[in-house]
Amino acid sequence: MPSDIGEAQLAEIVDKVRGIEREVAKVMVGQQDAIRQVLLCLISGGHVLLEGVPGLGKTLLVRSLSQVLGLKFARIQFTPDLMPADIVGTNIMTDTGDGRSFQFQPGSIFANLVLADEINRATPKTQSALLEAMQERTVSVGGVTRALPNPFFVLATQNPLEMEGTYPLPEAQLDRFLFKVMVAFPSAEDLKKILTMTTTEQSVEPENVVNDEGLARLIKVAKHIPVADHVADYIVRLILATHPEQPGAVERIKKYVRYGASPRGAQAILTTARIRALLDGRFNVAFEDVFAVALPALRHRMFINFEGEAEGVTTDKLVQELLESVPR
Repeated sequence: MPSDIGEAQLAEIVDKVRGIEREVAKVMVGQQDAIRQVLLCLISGGHVLLEGVPGLGKTLLVRSLSQVLGLKFARIQFTPDLMPADIVGTNIMTDTGDGRSFQFQPGSIFANLVLADEINRATPKTQSALLEAMQERTVSVGGVTRALPNPFFVLATQNPLEMEGTYPLPEAQLDRFLFKVMVAFPSAEDLKKILTMTTTEQSVEPENVVNDEGLARLIKVAKHIPVADHVADYIVRLILATHPEQPGAVERIKKYVRYGASPRGAQAILTTARIRALLDGRFNVAFEDVFAVALPALRHRMFINFEGEAEGVTTDKLVQELLESVPR
């Protein structure tokens, strides 16, 4: 652990993270798993891809997180006519009094928490405008590279039902999302609570728990959670097992997978497993932490071939099989 963090400070940090969960859960009813997974990504310093049918509160989740974390929030609605300059900004001609000159006008991406709503509705050219921002935390316009605010997170949403007029995200961009989180439909009990909250004069607003400095401290602490060698070795074997060309690959992986997870998949599992262990009051990563985060970390990094798609095979099923078959 960092030298300036003792046991009392560590307990305070854990309470802060749990407080973030509680505040977001006030407005996001029945989505505890999604809230936890998104929070794991943010404390890891990564980006999140949210997928679910319309009306499940994906936008509300992101806006609530910005309030609880005290971060500057920006929402970008992706459409087919959206241009890269609408996202990153552009140089415009301005009159300064001494003459005319070009001045940079920042785009919506200059925020701490950026909601890329329905990201797969924009053209590949516009989608690519996010690549540099997500990886380098910078944007380059007119030959000048500018740093984005710190911290910087992209939370993108996409609708799995209506695929007409959409552009699937390329593999390179999918790989830059730490997690792909599936937002599930609420149960009958949760749906009743949602109706009570949204159709009456009662309003629930989440309270601010930490600021950007506090979040940066959480990210710093999370990187110091120790990981035993045998757990790290298991993560490596799990990633290798997703590749059909690797020796010892199981038959279903050879048959249905076109390409397996990248090294970013291993990084995603390790970083988020550390935070999950911390939230459970443990200062070391266990196998149960790896099992809990493997699915959202790998489901968008494995690519099914045509035969697998024809037979209805999903990456979720294959990851679950690997968790059971890969030796510990």
